[in-house]
Amino acid sequence: MNGAFKKVGLVSSIIATAKPNLQTFMKYAKVELTPPKLSELSEIKNGISKTIQTARTGRWKNITVKDATLKSFVALEVYMWFYVGECIGKRHLIGYDIKL
Repeated sequence: MNGAFKKVGLVSSIIATAKPNLQTFMKYAKVELTPPKLSELSEIKNGISKTIQTARTGRWKNITVKDATLKSFVALEVYMWFYVGECIGKRHLIGYDIKL
């Protein structure tokens, strides 16, 4: 009987510990996981044109190692999400299931 009370105490302490972390996650998820609004499309267009301008002028050669590392990780994340989406779409890790 004493073991049951320990389990209940353990579960309640896990819930108490996880609650603030879950609230923080939900706060950031509402901001980061929403699709862009129509009002934000001009900012996206400006960002893309700025990137193209940077590539044309060679200004990309003057970024810091920290910025280059950060941008590389962002590009890797985008690639990995693309790969995950492909795996979900084709329902296989490698190759497509082609039925003849």
